[in-house]
Amino acid sequence: MTPLTLNVELDNQRSYPIVIGQHCIDDLAYYSPYIKCNQVCIVTNETIAPLYLQKVQSVLDPHYQVINVVLPDGESYKTSATLMIIYDALLENHFNRSCTLLALGGGVVGDMTGYAAACYQRGVNFIQVPTTLLAQVDSSVGGKTGVNHPLGKNMIGAFHQPETVIIDISVLGTLSQRELSAGIAEVIKYGLIADENFYLWLEEHLSGLLELDPNITAKAIHRSCDNKAKVVSADEKESGIRAILNLGHTFGHAIETAQGYGNWLHGEAVATGMLVALELSVLMGWVDSDELARLENLLKQAQLPTKVPASMSSAKFLELMAVDKKVINGKIRLVLLRSIGQAFVTDEVPTEMIVKAIDRCR
Repeated sequence: MTPLTLNVELDNQRSYPIVIGQHCIDDLAYYSPYIKCNQVCIVTNETIAPLYLQKVQSVLDPHYQVINVVLPDGESYKTSATLMIIYDALLENHFNRSCTLLALGGGVVGDMTGYAAACYQRGVNFIQVPTTLLAQVDSSVGGKTGVNHPLGKNMIGAFHQPETVIIDISVLGTLSQRELSAGIAEVIKYGLIADENFYLWLEEHLSGLLELDPNITAKAIHRSCDNKAKVVSADEKESGIRAILNLGHTFGHAIETAQGYGNWLHGEAVATGMLVALELSVLMGWVDSDELARLENLLKQAQLPTKVPASMSSAKFLELMAVDKKVINGKIRLVLLRSIGQAFVTDEVPTEMIVKAIDRCR
């Protein structure tokens, strides 16, 4: 297939391209324009390293001083302590402020590599090479980086944009069905928040995406990234419209924190969180109940959970949601819908309605 491209348009010459293709992970042409000096550090994890590290390193080795850092795999390792493994490697190998970090992995690797790049010598370049569908359509685009804290997900971090995002759909074949479904949750999100036509297209083509049909997969990723790029371009640091990208995330982050990071995949928690958000939108009278049924059906087709954890009380939800980054002046800001494709942010939802929506998703 011919590679698809688009740009994330930012000010001050910080715009960057996203390329979506097959077998681009081992093509030097996609890397070399964005490597500023001869030092490259590939950051990956124990699961991805046996699959793709040698392939990427063999492309770069003849041209650059390349080192690699292999992190333990899993959301539970997305911590400040794990970051020190990256910093140790950079310092021990005398990497300077013109070096490039390359994130080869899913969202955890991308977030930690980006945060390390934001902090090392007060900011160095990095390249995103996401290997999961969720990372390809969400976390690799937009410059959000960070780590988790026992009291809250992604509470420590920085905005730090990559030089480029290289998306190779051929790597998705090694994903488990559960990981693939988790990524599809974020794809569905883009239709819900801002692109009704895309949502309709997904309802018709979800089976092809589950089977990783190359053309359907490339189109779904391109449309998702395009939707996110437009929002990020308009609001890079989430002072306004970018907050709509968090549909389902306030509820989802609470689930992830309560259940223990990694026990629920991010996409699984977001899927359930989106259903709670739509339930709440119905209760508030903004969305017809038929739309709720459509979303539940789509999530079930994607093999995603549609019930909140039975062990998690409404009080626990509220406790954890109160620690979320989106809380301002003690008010929980939620992303809700007026219709499919029209999301908005509000902090005027009564607590009793939030509890009722959670309980109706049990």
